[in-house]
Amino acid sequence: MNNMIRPIVKSPKGKLRKGKGFSIGELKEAGLTIEKAKKLKISVDKRRKTIFQHNVEKLKEIANA
Repeated sequence: MNNMIRPIVKSPKGKLRKGKGFSIGELKEAGLTIEKAKKLKISVDKRRKTIFQHNVEKLKEIANA
């Protein structure tokens, strides 16, 4: 998991930090499936529900590269 690409999320105190993985909603907006994300070494956190636009843009860049 050390080599996996990780998102930026808000902590409960409102500060930005690295998250454990991208939410399924972020993957869907970027046009990725969970299987494709894992092949691209993108970490997925099935518990997260939030969708941050900067994470979606990051996923789109990775998917199109």
